[in-house]
Amino acid sequence: MLKTRIIFILIFCIQSAIIYGQSIIGEVFDTNQEPIIGAQIQHLKTNNHSHSDDLGVFKMQNVNIGDSLKFTHIAYETIYVVLDSTMKKLRVLMPEFSISLSEVVISPEENPLYTINKLDLKANPVSSSQDILKQVPGLIIGQHAGGGKAEQIFLRGFDIDHGTDIAISVDGLPVNMVSHAHGQGYADMHFIIPELVEGIEFGKGPYYAEHGNFNTAGYVELKTKKKLDHSQVKLEFGQFNTSRVLTVVDLTNKNQDKVSSYIAGEYLFSDGAFESPQNFNRVNLTGKYTNQISEFENLELTASYFTSEWTASGQIPQRAIDSGL
Repeated sequence: MLKTRIIFILIFCIQSAIIYGQSIIGEVFDTNQEPIIGAQIQHLKTNNHSHSDDLGVFKMQNVNIGDSLKFTHIAYETIYVVLDSTMKKLRVLMPEFSISLSEVVISPEENPLYTINKLDLKANPVSSSQDILKQVPGLIIGQHAGGGKAEQIFLRGFDIDHGTDIAISVDGLPVNMVSHAHGQGYADMHFIIPELVEGIEFGKGPYYAEHGNFNTAGYVELKTKKKLDHSQVKLEFGQFNTSRVLTVVDLTNKNQDKVSSYIAGEYLFSDGAFESPQNFNRVNLTGKYTNQISEFENLELTASYFTSEWTASGQIPQRAIDSGL
């Protein structure tokens, strides 16, 4: 009886030694007996894995009798195999698996810079038309006419003058004037009421052909609000006899979810930091109507009126002074 047990133990140890701590070589084929390339073989106990080569052959290290292998491939059904002493060379057949994709939703690409800038506008709203362009990182503006002219713009080493090398648009409408006595691309943004700006999208460099030929140093696209949270009246006073009145009226029927409209008016007066008062005054009127026709279509109508007058200092020729004019 003792001899029988010893013989049994020896036979079991010999059989276990065949595969314990050893490697196993196997093949992976489909039901047509064609080798499967790139199938993943995972050892479920150790999480070690291997892949089948161009001939469908794979090799797995340190396997034992009773271990389970998992065979997976994106185009085939998953197969589980338990190793036993007879598996000197494993051959696995994987049936093809039909792939069924769930619904794919295609949406416009989100611009992370626009999202961040939109949040920045809510946290630090612009207080004047000049401040709108300052929201673009790296863009510097200067004003040498007290608000009577478009700002001088500098971006990425470019002296853009008043808009020559930057494409500016509002709700998709170009602001740059193709021909202007003060410089090609002249872009006066003072018709924009800053409280109506919802977001600023921008790009630097001549990489955005869709924004036109003024996009040499970059582009800036402003988006105004489609609907208002509330109506408001604002009075502002500052240095140099500066005063500003703003009125924004929401015309939206609260029962309407897809239709919105509002009107806004702004008046600004300032003498400016000049010896001779410039008597600068500006009037802005804006109205906007938005109607969501369908899930993917909107109808927008915008009307805008802008005028400004001022007495400019240092903008007359010496000959006019000498002649007494």
